[in-house]
Amino acid sequence: MRVLLVGGGGREHALALGLAADPAVEALVAAPGNPGIAEVASLREVTATDPAAVAALAVDVAADLVVVGPEAPLVAGVADAVRAKGIAVFGPSAEAAQLEGSKTFAKDVMTAAGVPTARAYTCVDAAAVARALDEFGAPYVVKDDGLAAGKGVVVTDDRAAAERHAAECGRVVIEEYLDGPEVSLFVVTDGEAALPLLPAQDFKRVGDGDTGPNTGGMGAYTPLPWAPPSLVDDVMRDVVHPTLAELRRRGAPFAGLLYVGLAITAAGPRVIEFNARFGDPETQVVLAMLETPLAGLLHAAATGTLAGHPPLRWRDGAAVTVVVAAEGYPAGPRTGDVITGADRAGIIHAGTRRDADGTLRSAGGRVLCGTATGADLAAARDAAYALVRGVELAGAHHRGDIASAAVDGRITIPG
Repeated sequence: MRVLLVGGGGREHALALGLAADPAVEALVAAPGNPGIAEVASLREVTATDPAAVAALAVDVAADLVVVGPEAPLVAGVADAVRAKGIAVFGPSAEAAQLEGSKTFAKDVMTAAGVPTARAYTCVDAAAVARALDEFGAPYVVKDDGLAAGKGVVVTDDRAAAERHAAECGRVVIEEYLDGPEVSLFVVTDGEAALPLLPAQDFKRVGDGDTGPNTGGMGAYTPLPWAPPSLVDDVMRDVVHPTLAELRRRGAPFAGLLYVGLAITAAGPRVIEFNARFGDPETQVVLAMLETPLAGLLHAAATGTLAGHPPLRWRDGAAVTVVVAAEGYPAGPRTGDVITGADRAGIIHAGTRRDADGTLRSAGGRVLCGTATGADLAAARDAAYALVRGVELAGAHHRGDIASAAVDGRITIPG
């Protein structure tokens, strides 16, 4: 199988490692890729959000499967353009990707499907924002209605900060706060059949103890020792299958990766958001635990044959990833600094670039992450932090508490 991977972040490096390890993959091309991906794939330049350019590249490299990593190309219609060339693609159509591209669309689908989620209002002016904030009260949850690279959500007790974020976004969804630990569940689907991956938890706030502004994610771990045993089955029954059925009813079947962001409340799981692709950095830990060959799994979803795929196989133990961010992230990350110590197994590249002389430099806010497995969560956490401590990058920072509450048994479900 010849595979084209679209994207160049940490999620795509994790996907590249999984795809390259599949014996069925005879050639892996990534566009545009990054220095880490270059170790396991050949790189090609492409504008990832240009559907015609990606489709032409897929034809040029004779791809049997195209895997679209980021959300922006999906919302732009890259998967549609590739499918129009008769090439299998893992990723939803532009219409189905509106589950992530528009918070309002996602809420409409959830309401129609009877999916448990927070009450919400879409607001486009200050008066509507004020009414919604009044009704729900603090903590205030204000979400940019469109794509925001994981940083469009403000959760705050500060009314002025909530109003300011709403004004900056223009069109927002304001919803009631869901109290409870958060879970990310990835589901591989061909539009009808659906296979859940291991649930994970990520850490959105920049600082220890969930302090500071939201980021694209500062770390993650799997599995979740504190999660209810029936969690995945319940979410598949109450959320995933009703959502897929509603999208089929609308003539926009969802084939690809359905990311379900959940809060585990006293009343049970409630959907915070949907994404239309693998999450970053949860992908790093989930794929580290997957034994089933990745390319075969994604190809089955892309070709409508997932119902016949064998049950997924998972490694024993646990996985943890810790993100190393550039100085100034998330507000204004500094780039161009030299990185050393990133040439070890388990280091996943996200925002890096390589000079002509081979020097590795920072090129984004989330620069890289250390991903490790272990016999249990504590061992995996310690190994991940050992990887991170071996990286030298001026001004870099990382959270020091990834997976600690789970290791220490400090996560509780309300009620």
